[in-house]
Amino acid sequence: MNIRLRDFTVKPNSTPILVPGSKSESNRLLILKAWHPSITIENLSTAVDTVNLKKALTMPIDNIVDVHHAGTAMRFLTAYFSAQPGCKITLTGSGRMQERPIGILVDALRELGAEISYTSQKGFPPLYITGKKISGGRLTLDASVSSQFVTALLLVAPYLENGLHLSFKKKPTSLPYIDMTVSLLKEIGVDCVFENNSISIAPFVGQLQKEHFVVCSDWSSASYFFSVVALSPIGTKITLSNFQENSLQGDAQILEIYKLFGVSTTHLNGTIVIEKTSQNLPNMVVLDLNQTPDLAQTIAITCLGLKLPCQLSGLHTLKIKETDRLLALKTEMQKCNATISITEDSLYLNAAGEFPKEVTIDTYSDHRMAMSFAPMSIFTSIIIRDAKVVQKSYPNFWEDFQRIGLNWEVC
Repeated sequence: MNIRLRDFTVKPNSTPILVPGSKSESNRLLILKAWHPSITIENLSTAVDTVNLKKALTMPIDNIVDVHHAGTAMRFLTAYFSAQPGCKITLTGSGRMQERPIGILVDALRELGAEISYTSQKGFPPLYITGKKISGGRLTLDASVSSQFVTALLLVAPYLENGLHLSFKKKPTSLPYIDMTVSLLKEIGVDCVFENNSISIAPFVGQLQKEHFVVCSDWSSASYFFSVVALSPIGTKITLSNFQENSLQGDAQILEIYKLFGVSTTHLNGTIVIEKTSQNLPNMVVLDLNQTPDLAQTIAITCLGLKLPCQLSGLHTLKIKETDRLLALKTEMQKCNATISITEDSLYLNAAGEFPKEVTIDTYSDHRMAMSFAPMSIFTSIIIRDAKVVQKSYPNFWEDFQRIGLNWEVC
């Protein structure tokens, strides 16, 4: 389905918008619930990725599991199924998923004693997993490629006979996501120590210290509303609900980052009010997004809309996401008359000319491409190809944007 976005002028929302629960928190909690069925989860993400993960965890242990585009599910389930004695699973995904490397995680699990084989290309899904009791022990990992490899190991570590001592060869990327995993493990009572570039997890014994969890709304999904406010006149406000001041999510850094664009945030009884309070902008935005790469597309498009040069670095993980996000950003931003260059881990927006009267944006099966470009309809008519791709993380995205003033139609 393609849709045309037009005439976007923000109107106040009398009822706060409930952004979906965090996909990152939800997916970690689903794995913990698989280990501990007594755990209950409130405000679980409605994202397709989370739905697919939940379904996979309830399938027979001798089956083919297709996670489609869900990278988190692929990584987490690889480790989880490996530690399930009697499990015989073929774990596969979409064409793009079969191009996303998983060799680092498979090698690590094999070193711990797991039985995993490749059914096609070495280093990439699909995988054939024979679950067994894994003893655990000591392991050294290159965590600079994906924090999800680390989390996949941490979520099985407490259930290994000897636990796990994990050391890092290089500084981990997306460190807040690892911190989130460690925090959740500690909350249920796991003995977990993260210091000196290593993590030690003891075998879990005893009873759960916490069984009920309420998932905070997703800061990554909230970022698109921050972008809308940043591109709007002073006084523009949007209210969102179910956000905590002390969030486990690294993308809560959006609060500080968007101060650069004159956006302030007020917390009030579980809601946040996002408001454009200043038109004073820096001459150039320079950010290292190594720890928050999922914000890169939103920030790049915000800078494009404001015609504000930017230099975004720490983006090496974008090359192996749902698409090569750096190349996709360059291609689609150039359609908006941007002068832009990229490297293997950075993006430079040098200048932006007059926006065309209408531009068609390809989404590359990437939900964040669709959502990040939506605010540009404040300035010009935008056609979003394959608009349903937002279901991966935010199924009601277009309806919620309509509530704040976006006009859209199927075309």
